[in-house]
Amino acid sequence: MSNFERTAAALRAAYDGEAIAPLRGVLEPTDAAGAYAVQAINTRYWREAGRRIVGRKIGLTAKAVQAQLGVDQPDFGVLFADMEIADGGVLPASKAIQPKAEAEIALILGRDLDDVDATVETVAAAVEHVAAAIEIVDSRIADWKISFADTVADNGSSAFFVLGQERKGLAGLDLYSCGMVLEVNGAVASLGAGAACLGHPLNAAVWLARTMAGLGEPLRAGDIVLTGALGPMVALNPGDSVVARIGGLGTASFRVV
Repeated sequence: MSNFERTAAALRAAYDGEAIAPLRGVLEPTDAAGAYAVQAINTRYWREAGRRIVGRKIGLTAKAVQAQLGVDQPDFGVLFADMEIADGGVLPASKAIQPKAEAEIALILGRDLDDVDATVETVAAAVEHVAAAIEIVDSRIADWKISFADTVADNGSSAFFVLGQERKGLAGLDLYSCGMVLEVNGAVASLGAGAACLGHPLNAAVWLARTMAGLGEPLRAGDIVLTGALGPMVALNPGDSVVARIGGLGTASFRVV
């Protein structure tokens, strides 16, 4: 078993609730190739175990967070069908280790995106629906002491996601200046706007479309794309009730029980 395979197995085991130390012994903090190799090992493992891929999530879309981790690009992780929580549904606290919530804009594609030179125009033309979303991120790395390589290897520090029930067409939406309010237990916990996501959520989607096409795993019709946080993430505790409100898109919500 290679070091990458051992690391992938350790990350899978951590889902049972025991976070592991940062992966410094195997991956240098900015080792993108090694980190994505570990992520790919677990993606293959989970697909062979019967999990179904329904899209991708984009992370590190804030320039300040990229600078903090010493990189100049976003990252991505895989969304599986069993990661979705129904709008208004519940997250059992036992299913996460150290969860945090962030409000995002979700794109649902109506056609494939297999062009390594994808543009904002071609990506926009492929978008069938837009929805308010919440990503519940989690880390299998103890105390969230993550590098770029840690979060990439750990499937983009992903855990669960919620899509709002409202579905809008892209035409007429202002995804640049739309405001975001994330409420926890009725109090404002995070504020942001569409422009916080790599300047515009479609910019993030273009990056992902080009990246996935270059890897020979292009985005497909029906895929969900979580484009990245619109504001600071918020730590979650049992009993919390979380609502994301995004201008023009409505709401998405869940409870931690």
